[in-house]
Amino acid sequence: MRASFSFLFLLLIALAAPLSPTAFAAGQAEEAAPAEEVIPDALKRETPRSMVSGLISALAEPDYDRAAQYLDTPTGTNRQRTNAISQARNFHALLDNGGSLSPFVALSNETIGKIDDDLPAEQENVGVLTIQDKKVPVLLTRGQDGDHQVWRVSRETIDQVAQAARQEPVVQAPDKNELVVAGAPLKDWAMLVGLGVLLFGGLWTVAALIVAAMRRLVPDAGANGLVRFMEAALPPASLLIAVALFYNWAEELPVSIVARTTLLRYTDIISVIALVWFGLRLIDAVAELATARMQRSQRRQVVAVITLARRAAKILLLAFSGIAILGTFGIDVTTGIAALGIGGIALALGAQKTVENLVGSVTVIADKPLQVGDFVKVGDVVGTVEDVGIRSTRIRTGERTVVTIPNGDLSARQIENFAARDRFLFNPTIAVPLGTPSAKLKEAITIVQQVLTEEKNMAEGHRARLGSINDRAFNIDVWSYINVGEFDTQVIIRETLLLKIHERLEAAGISFAFPTQKIVLSREQTGAREQPEGPGEGGEDAGLVTLDKTMPQPRA
Repeated sequence: MRASFSFLFLLLIALAAPLSPTAFAAGQAEEAAPAEEVIPDALKRETPRSMVSGLISALAEPDYDRAAQYLDTPTGTNRQRTNAISQARNFHALLDNGGSLSPFVALSNETIGKIDDDLPAEQENVGVLTIQDKKVPVLLTRGQDGDHQVWRVSRETIDQVAQAARQEPVVQAPDKNELVVAGAPLKDWAMLVGLGVLLFGGLWTVAALIVAAMRRLVPDAGANGLVRFMEAALPPASLLIAVALFYNWAEELPVSIVARTTLLRYTDIISVIALVWFGLRLIDAVAELATARMQRSQRRQVVAVITLARRAAKILLLAFSGIAILGTFGIDVTTGIAALGIGGIALALGAQKTVENLVGSVTVIADKPLQVGDFVKVGDVVGTVEDVGIRSTRIRTGERTVVTIPNGDLSARQIENFAARDRFLFNPTIAVPLGTPSAKLKEAITIVQQVLTEEKNMAEGHRARLGSINDRAFNIDVWSYINVGEFDTQVIIRETLLLKIHERLEAAGISFAFPTQKIVLSREQTGAREQPEGPGEGGEDAGLVTLDKTMPQPRA
């Protein structure tokens, strides 16, 4: 036992003893080993897209010393550097004379390039050169430059450029009187912009003429689906066709590669705008046609669905177009989309009521408890539905006020829809006085049944029977349905039925019973003078006065 306590005591001391300085330093070194900071490439050659963008920027200045660093050629000595600058000039000249580069959006923005082409993993095809009437691909190769993995124009392409320069000089002396703007002659900019304006202006005119001709030839063009579609689609379609033609024809023009690549890069933005424009106009046209058709068929709930789908489609279209335009400018949207996803979760947690209302709107539209124009009762709110929106529903009350109910609350409440009735209950109680003879009572029941039978809008199964006898009247209970769905129509039919019943009972000499009450008073209470008893007088009721008092009718 003593040995056991001694062992435990030594174990506690060992666990409580501090670590030696050496061990502490070693542990701290392992925990504090910092990650090496990665310095990006100053020339932005990490991806094929950024490499081509940087090369065009260097050629536009023109800075051939910097442009030479985008070529896979040695620059260690002065001679090698001079040769690299010369190759950069020749490469620029070949691009201007029949060469082309891939559109900016078609270039890979990944460090590994495209992996779904037929080229090796370290090569990328980004354009084409015309050398002695032959098409030579512009290849990039991925390699090491100092501490960075970068993309550069491959040696294979540079060798073909050097061979073409030895056979025939490709660099021409620039015209000193030529005005250069942003690295390209002004005439080249004017030629490209003029081509774009001519294409779009011509196609726009053709589209306008086609729409005008269809409006003249088609009767009721405003309600014709084809005319509406063509009117919505042709203007943006003309812009899309103009962009496609500009892509093809601009490559054939003898203009600077700087001007051509720059305009084609921003033409991508125009193509996105054209697609968005086409999509928005098409969504509006389809939604308007569908709304008009649903309104003609009285399917008002579908109109709310169309409105919600129209707004959602526009929001999604604008969101995706914004991402596409940001990608055209070279902005990496992957991180932004991930951040939006995280931010969306945080926003959803902070805006639970808003999300609840959005879900409630979907529930209201899908479940269809009410529609625009319905007369409903929601809780203590009674009125006509004016709008079913994305967040809330508006109801116009009888006081002409507007009550806005969030759709989250609306979907959880009990909704009574009066407009959904297919027929209206007609069950008045006809009271006949107690003194009415049985023959007259039967005649009254027959009259009521005949009035119900003669009404063509009365549903089958209607009946009129003596329902009860109380201390005031015989009660004829009517149970029937007016077989119409419109409230205003049933009001007129109800009035007609009641008037016919009254007229025929009146013609038969049958009156309606009024609530009466029999009051028995003593002579002392009435103040009457006591009379002597005569023959036949006396008994229990002697000295009492009986009054029949007609009670006022209850207010409607």
